Amino acid sequence: MVPVKRKLIVVSAAIAAAFALPGCAPAGYGGGDTAAADYGAEPAANAVAATPGATEGATPGATASPGAETEEGADESGAPELSDDEVTSTLKATSVKRMGETVQNQDGFVLYRFDKDKAKPEAVSNCKGDCEKVWPAAVINKGETPKLEGVDAKLVGTVEREDGTLQLTLDNWPLYTYIGDKEPGQWKGQNVAAAWFVITPEGKKNLTCLPAVSKAVAPPKEEAADTSGDAGSDSGSDYSY
Repeated sequence: MVPVKRKLIVVSAAIAAAFALPGCAPAGYGGGDTAAADYGAEPAANAVAATPGATEGATPGATASPGAETEEGADESGAPELSDDEVTSTLKATSVKRMGETVQNQDGFVLYRFDKDKAKPEAVSNCKGDCEKVWPAAVINKGETPKLEGVDAKLVGTVEREDGTLQLTLDNWPLYTYIGDKEPGQWKGQNVAAAWFVITPEGKKNLTCLPAVSKAVAPPKEEAADTSGDAGSDSGSDYSY
């Protein structure tokens, strides 16, 4: 007969081993499939409900009418005409290893939502200044709509940023990429500052894999500044966004 104490040790070891299995650390972290325990990863229910989107303001599914051209490269709002490289032309629902449901742009980079933004009563982006250098907004030209693959058009809308550009929204949550993601399919922005999360095709937070809270990478240095440092490195920064 196995002693009760030994049974408890065996069960505890089995549970610990289950949580230590690789599969929850972001791709590329620590040089590969590092054990989830190394990042404080905690399995959670997938697609945790987001705050319901607004029905006023930047309504999901609505797109702005094309503005009249007032000068070369700008419309009547004064917003610059975005190049093809700047525009998010595709929103594609894609499943990735360890995380599951994601929405990716035309280049395969994962999109995120920010808890400090607002989705009601209307969409509001609160990522500005250095924040938007680290978390580039998924923008589009007025009058254009992204190609959708596995994403409901009724959930897709736009919100106007301070410079007049239109940022895509999903269930009224503004969309971003992360400069810390160096390759398509990476999701190193998950749980950065306990405020940034991979977004699902329904506009919800994907918490399937939740690494420990981390800091954002530093914003890229200006061209005129000293570029000898490791700008945009994965070492993290003291920024709160």
